[in-house]
Amino acid sequence: MNVKAIIFDLNGTLINIHTDEGCEEIYRGISHFLTYQGIRIHRWDLRDEYYEIMDAQRSASTEDFPEFDAVALWRELLHRRPEACQALPEEKLRVLPLVLAEMYRGISRFRLRLYPEVNSILDDLAGRYRLAALSDAQSAWAVPEMRALGIVHYFNPIIVSGDYGFRKPDRRIFRAALNGLGLEPSDVLFVGNDMFRDVYGAKQLDMKTIYFSSNQGRNRSERAEPDYIIHQFADLPKAIAFLEERE
Repeated sequence: MNVKAIIFDLNGTLINIHTDEGCEEIYRGISHFLTYQGIRIHRWDLRDEYYEIMDAQRSASTEDFPEFDAVALWRELLHRRPEACQALPEEKLRVLPLVLAEMYRGISRFRLRLYPEVNSILDDLAGRYRLAALSDAQSAWAVPEMRALGIVHYFNPIIVSGDYGFRKPDRRIFRAALNGLGLEPSDVLFVGNDMFRDVYGAKQLDMKTIYFSSNQGRNRSERAEPDYIIHQFADLPKAIAFLEERE
């Protein structure tokens, strides 16, 4: 196989992350912050409305694998409150949904680090292949997290499901990554940690896949088998070399 590019999943593949969206601190902190903006809402009312809007977004979608839009969610929550429009300058009201989306993620996050050897391996691969990222996430979360971990510069394009309204294993989101690279599936490897979303998704376009059996993700799927399995990220170069030698 002549590998020209590698597409990576992010969370559970490169990034070892743990979040808890049920944590009271999220809704308490944002509720207190909104009070300073002239918007009063109790933490539990905020939590309930957050999930209500998220569910409404997904229910309104016609996609098989719908994705919500976190920034649009907070925009809707603010627009439901006339006091927000009256109390805040137009420019602040425009940027506040993004700020709230980032704040929500930041408070919910309990762990954010790279798996061992990710930096050194990406350094090596970036000199030999084009690298892209494809994640089921929100751009308001994924890109700042990549930047905080010092890996955002490795990847072009960065494809995030929240920008498309659908998520893996929808073949269109894999096609978006391939189009961004300007390459055919036969030239590209996909590396991910979920047998259904990553391996099955990429296999629909006949991409070769490497499954990273990490501490996250679905480890079985009746629909697809990976071309190679690794149990630690440090084994990735060996997996790539094996697939390059085939065919």
